[in-house]
Amino acid sequence: MTRRFFIILLFFSYFFTLSCAGVENLKASLPIKVACVGNSITYGSGLANRETESYPARLQEMLGNDYDVRNFGRPGATLLRKGHRPYIQQKEYANAKAFAADIVVIHLGINDTDPRNWPNYRDEFISDYRALIDTFRMINPKCRVLIARLTPITILHPRFESGTRDWHDEVNEDIEKVARGADVQLFDLFEPLYKRPDLFPDAVHPNAEGAQIIADIVYSTITGDYGGLKMPLVYSDNMMMQYGRELTISGTANTGDIVIVKVAGQIQTTTCADNGKWSVRIDALPAGGPYTLEVSTDKQRLVYHNVLAGDVWLCSGQSNMEFKLALTETSMTDIPKANNAHIRLLNMEARWPTDNLSWSKSALDSVNQLQYLTTEGWKECSSETVKGFSAVGYYFGKILQQKLDIPIGLICNAVGGTGTESWVDRHSLEYGFPSVMYRWNDNDFIQPWVKVRAMENIKLADQSLQRHPYHPCYMFEAGILPLEHYAIKGVIWYQGESNAHNKDAHERLFKLLVNGWRQYWDQPEMPFYYTQLSSHKRPSWHGFRDSQRLLLGQLTNVGMAVCSDIGNKADVHPRRKREIGQRLAAWALNKTYGMTDVVPSGPLFNDVVFNNDLAIVSFDYAEGMTTSDGKAIRTFELAGDDGLFYPAEAKVINETSTIEVKSDKVTAPVAVRYGWQPFTDANLVNAAGLPASTFMSKDYSKER
Repeated sequence: MTRRFFIILLFFSYFFTLSCAGVENLKASLPIKVACVGNSITYGSGLANRETESYPARLQEMLGNDYDVRNFGRPGATLLRKGHRPYIQQKEYANAKAFAADIVVIHLGINDTDPRNWPNYRDEFISDYRALIDTFRMINPKCRVLIARLTPITILHPRFESGTRDWHDEVNEDIEKVARGADVQLFDLFEPLYKRPDLFPDAVHPNAEGAQIIADIVYSTITGDYGGLKMPLVYSDNMMMQYGRELTISGTANTGDIVIVKVAGQIQTTTCADNGKWSVRIDALPAGGPYTLEVSTDKQRLVYHNVLAGDVWLCSGQSNMEFKLALTETSMTDIPKANNAHIRLLNMEARWPTDNLSWSKSALDSVNQLQYLTTEGWKECSSETVKGFSAVGYYFGKILQQKLDIPIGLICNAVGGTGTESWVDRHSLEYGFPSVMYRWNDNDFIQPWVKVRAMENIKLADQSLQRHPYHPCYMFEAGILPLEHYAIKGVIWYQGESNAHNKDAHERLFKLLVNGWRQYWDQPEMPFYYTQLSSHKRPSWHGFRDSQRLLLGQLTNVGMAVCSDIGNKADVHPRRKREIGQRLAAWALNKTYGMTDVVPSGPLFNDVVFNNDLAIVSFDYAEGMTTSDGKAIRTFELAGDDGLFYPAEAKVINETSTIEVKSDKVTAPVAVRYGWQPFTDANLVNAAGLPASTFMSKDYSKER
């Protein structure tokens, strides 16, 4: 009897095992269920055919038959339980629970930025989100939960400044806390789409291209497939790496890939994160080389040869920085002598010139995708490679390389006609100067010719949100972000022509630019040396030059190269670029490299004391003041209480740092100015031959 029972027990055990295996095999053969939980963005509102264009529909096509993707989006839904339309009270929520998904993708929070919701119930957001996650885990304890940082809301939203901008940021901060606390995977829909406002016709809902980008991100998050090992465009043969500081080398790869970086005898290894990003830190490289940089995974290997370590400078701005060496007055003599393997050039050139012509539709599409600049990678400086490079940048780098005897790398991404606002990052403008972003084609902050030229370039555009290099933020997104925080020593900048009509707006924009770039590169005191506008016959230029001078006292670690002595009355592009590069280099040598024997500037106005009918004007960098042509000092003027300026005589006082100014027509002066003409023949210089800057003193009559 015992033996018979034992045999029966074995039979049923064997049958049960086979049954369980069959169930497991059945489960393994079933598609993986993916629930896309969200609001109208998940649902596909605004799309011509949401059944095929919504991100869940696109995701299903990408994942294939091994997955079953369902759309549980509910337009208007809030994450907050006390919001105006709580997701947990909608039928889509009940259907999502019944689906019992293996993977739950949640994108909620956009509608919580509504003034009916966030101001009242923000404190409950984290607990409400945690409760939502728990409900899906209770149904399927093994489900994988992915939660998204929100897609952006653009500045065109009617409530952008009244709360949406700030509350959106706060919601994203809370979502990050939820991800940490609930041990779920966070993925980012904000950063990839933040730089693409053209994809949001109504400021909230992405178009079909935007929905495809969301699907791409979710696909990679689920599968870990980010397209394998990739490096930023700034990595190539002949590259220059910043020396003398610990460096971060970063790129993308597939989730879980082991990435190995080798350079100069160092080997660093890391594992690619689930967002497809990886980075390693390497010890400071000594100046010199050549080195070989190798980046590899078990399936791919990228090798960069002839790499040097030295100081890397970014050369940026508009056409006068873009101005090619081949077009300068000195090209015939300097290009043949330009061969120098210790100078490396990375030229990021515009694919379509901003001339008076209409771009093709394919060009317009590429512009929207931020594919405006192109590069062939780093090149050794030679007579062939330098002729198409920035003349100012080359002359700057040549002086540094000679004086410092270290390799110098120069990156140029300047684009003709671009305004300061196009180089400022989006976050800085949204919080620091949002009015410059509204109604760009009818915005008084934008110079009229700039708007007209841009409209001609995009004349054939099919959509109202077509982008252009002149648009606010565009060049930061197309020209700075692709550098991927590549380590640099500092910046030289030549720009302002497209903002000279409004010096007050430029003052705000320039500060946002400098501070924003320093934050981007995580260098609070990053050197930033800029060129003052030259002399040219445009009515606002003298006042603009003075406003640029005043910025020297409003920002730290900056310098300004004066070039009013080499301007051209009829041409906004003076061809004498050697002096400009040399003057920018003088600032760098003095302030950045501590060469105090190098005079960085011509005379800069310091103060004025009025003594009866005299103005005693003092200057910085004034040693050996004289005139460039040996003639009397020109273009000083004085004004009294009536505010009318009259020409004045000026003379240096006993070779001091002061100048005595007097006019027979002004008996009690209260203000003094110099070089106050758009195109000036001012001739004051110091012993180094560097010209004095245009200036106007404060009107002291208001304080009497």
